[in-house]
This record gives sequence, structure tokens and C-alpha cells, in this order.
Amino acid sequence: MGFSEDPELQPVLFGLFLSMYLVSVLGNLLVILAVISDSHLHTPMYFLLSNLSWADMGLLSTTVPNFLVSLQIHSRVISYVGCLTQMSLFLTFACMDVMLLTVMAYDRFVAICYPLNYHVIMNPRLCVTSLLVSFLLSVVETQLHLLVALQMTNFKDAEIASFFCDPSQVLNLSCYDTFTKSIVQYLLSIVYGMFPISGILFSYYKIVSSILSMPSSSGRSKAFSTCGSHLSVVFLFWGTGLGIYIGSLLSDSSRNSAVSSLMYSVVTPMLNPFIYSLRNRDIKSALRMFYDRVI
Repeated sequence: MGFSEDPELQPVLFGLFLSMYLVSVLGNLLVILAVISDSHLHTPMYFLLSNLSWADMGLLSTTVPNFLVSLQIHSRVISYVGCLTQMSLFLTFACMDVMLLTVMAYDRFVAICYPLNYHVIMNPRLCVTSLLVSFLLSVVETQLHLLVALQMTNFKDAEIASFFCDPSQVLNLSCYDTFTKSIVQYLLSIVYGMFPISGILFSYYKIVSSILSMPSSSGRSKAFSTCGSHLSVVFLFWGTGLGIYIGSLLSDSSRNSAVSSLMYSVVTPMLNPFIYSLRNRDIKSALRMFYDRVI
């Protein structure tokens, strides 16, 4: 359904989404290049951050390019297979974001609460294993959604109240065994929503307790600043994402859901690299070194 039927707004929407997409891809690429080019950033925290940037670019690339094409050809029709493919890729990258943010919270917990054992605990094997487990859990979630979505075989000209095949909207189209569908949706929202949030909250509970016990005010300030960027991204992503998903379970979809979906599917991935780079001296220093090297 997109955002508006007004033909005069289509060029404006095209320019807006194209600008956001280019800014997002450029920002995430710069973070990845900064981490790769600077040996000082070859640490668990920046390894996870660079993979978060890859997931963000994947998340954006599953939705925005298709929407830009639909604006240019003046058609919002998407095939059944195309819709399920877009939904599957979106779920995979969105879940990767969720899992990586959870692992990053654990990384900050270890760094602040067990600084002397940080490199022993957050060793390369654990980092790679965490990345692989995050990917596998993302694939499992995608397959569970597809099991429900594949029951939708007897509808024609269905309307999705978003600018892409948002899983929360697509699953509401299914009229086959609605009880099972609701159970699956609630279970997925608990397992892939509440468990990661609980892990993040527990990590920050321990972090705050450890910080408050520090005798030095400068040490407390430095510790809080290292968590500020991660907390900003967590609140931005989870606040909008969970609001949309749970809201779709409790009420009928509307065009307003497209605007809300825009926040967690486009705006948040666009802001992530800037939140981390603007608040992080190491990233800014690496970017300056990379710029000087290129120029």
C-alpha cells in the first residue's frame, strides 16, 4: 500500500528513500572499512560492530531498492514468491541485528565487570561461534514464519499495509488455522523478543551495579560512555520493532504501520553507524586515518 496515492508525492518519496539508502550504505561501509583498516580495532567489540553493519546493510537492501523500483514503474504489485523471499531475507537480517545487539551487551558486561579476563573470555572462538549461532537462530526464526506464511495459498489481490512485505503484516493475511498462527507468533515474539531483551537487561543490571561501585568518578563516566552508543541503538531498534510486531497481534493493520515500519527497518540501520562513530574516538580516529590514506 505504500505511503500515499498522491502522484505528486512519488518523486519526493523516491528522493527521500534513495537518500536514506545511500547514506545508510555509505555510513555502514565506512564503519566496516574503519574496522578492517585499523589494527587497533581488531577487537571483539569492533568485530561485532562490523558484523552489525553488514546485517544493517542487508536489512536495508531487502526493502528499499524494491520500493524505489515500484515508485519508478508506478506499480506496487509483488508476486507471491517475491513477497515470501523478501520477508525471509528481512527476517534473517532483522534477527541477526537482534542477536548481535544481545551479544554486544554481553561483550560490554565482560569488559566492565571482568576487565582483566576480557580477552580470555571474549576470545576469537567465542566471537565466531556467537556470530554463527546468531545466524542459525535467524534462519530458524525465518523458517518458522514461513511455515505459517505458506498456508496462504487461497487468496488473490491481498493488500499489505506497509511499503514492503513486513512479516507482522503478511502473517495477518493468513486465514488458515488462525489459532496455530497466533500461537506461533506469540511464541516467536517471546523467544526472539523477550529472551534477548532479558539478556540485555541482565547484562546492564550487572554493568550498572559494577559502575556504581567504582571509587573514581572519571572511571564511572568512561564506563557509562562505552555503553551509551549500544544502549541508544538498542532502545531505537527494540522500541520501534517490538512495538510494531506486538501491535500487529493486538490490532488490525493500517497505513500508519508503514510509517512505524519505516523507523525500525530503515531509519534505525541508517542511524546506527553515526551513533557509534560520533560517540567513539577510536572509530573517528580510524576514519581519519583511512581518509588520509585514500587522499
